[in-house]
Amino acid sequence: MADGDTLAMAEDKVLQRAQRKAIEEAGIYLEAISHDYEAVRNGKSTQVSSLEIRTLSAAITKTDILESRRSFERDRPVFTIRIRAVVNVEHLQEAIRRWRSEEQLTAHFKQLQKENAELKAQLHETHTPPSGTRMLMIQPPGRTKPQEQAQYLVGSAVHSHNLQQKIDLTSQAATLDPQSVEPLIVRGQTYLKMVSLAYSNKSRLSEYAEYIDYARMDFDRALLLDSRNSWALLGQGDVSTWLNQPEAAEAAYTKALEIDPFFDIARQRLIRVMTTQARKLIATAQWNPAMTALNRILNSSISESWTPLQKEAYFLRGELHQKLNQPAQAINDLSIVIDIDPTHIQALLIRGTLYREQLEGQLAKEDFEQACLLGAPTACEQLP
Repeated sequence: MADGDTLAMAEDKVLQRAQRKAIEEAGIYLEAISHDYEAVRNGKSTQVSSLEIRTLSAAITKTDILESRRSFERDRPVFTIRIRAVVNVEHLQEAIRRWRSEEQLTAHFKQLQKENAELKAQLHETHTPPSGTRMLMIQPPGRTKPQEQAQYLVGSAVHSHNLQQKIDLTSQAATLDPQSVEPLIVRGQTYLKMVSLAYSNKSRLSEYAEYIDYARMDFDRALLLDSRNSWALLGQGDVSTWLNQPEAAEAAYTKALEIDPFFDIARQRLIRVMTTQARKLIATAQWNPAMTALNRILNSSISESWTPLQKEAYFLRGELHQKLNQPAQAINDLSIVIDIDPTHIQALLIRGTLYREQLEGQLAKEDFEQACLLGAPTACEQLP
């Protein structure tokens, strides 16, 4: 025990050690990989060996305390605990399979890169004129010199870190090739970066409102040229977000995802703008519209890998279920939040309160103890 520990805190530490031991005995996966490399340079051979150890662990899904007692030996407190822990190895097996699958994908990707490099080299050889031979270069149909120059300027703008230089280069490119959407999209995103920079410096709206307007015009013009350009739709959604028009932003991001379901940036922006809108509706006690907005986010059929980014949405819906006297649904959403972030104090406090109201005393005690350990005084007050 440390100087500031209570008996309850010391017992909790003993329980954690017992759980850790259960995981180590039943749910640990170790894999050791040895790599040996040999290189020959200038007639000298060099050998390098490395050892890589990977560890994955399972999780405890249930703990039954079979025996717990306190005693004193030579004026020192001794805590004894005996538990039965259920270790879920299915998640461990799934993680191992996913890890090995990712390794196979990585090896496949490296092989594709190697083959791609070889094909590029072969292509370069076919384009290289033989020595002593003159070739007549014919401009590809539909491609003019101004268009090539515009593409070069756009590439230079993308790699430039100077925002004003980006604006100048993309403006030149847009003049040279007025039918191309690329200069407009890059310039519009640059204007939005200038907006973000001004906002972070706490500038007044009047100081950066014109940049928002410039970006809006660029994205609108790009969509007139190509109505199904996902990047232009993303920019349109970003502009609507800055203009505090969440419905328009949601529509733009949703359309971009309909065109490209794997457009992850649009998915992130959609989750963020809808969660922000739901939070505002909850703040003004518009619970039903807020629930509708949250259900649109959380009930969409997307991969489980997006769940961590939806943590706040799950928490807000859990709070709403609590306000609407729907404890089972609230506990389910809050449990997802705690699975994502075990240190989420507010979720632990609310779920503990709901457990107590449902007469689940042990579960409520566990949530309050965890919140108390994380530094929540209100949780400590709930403990016996």
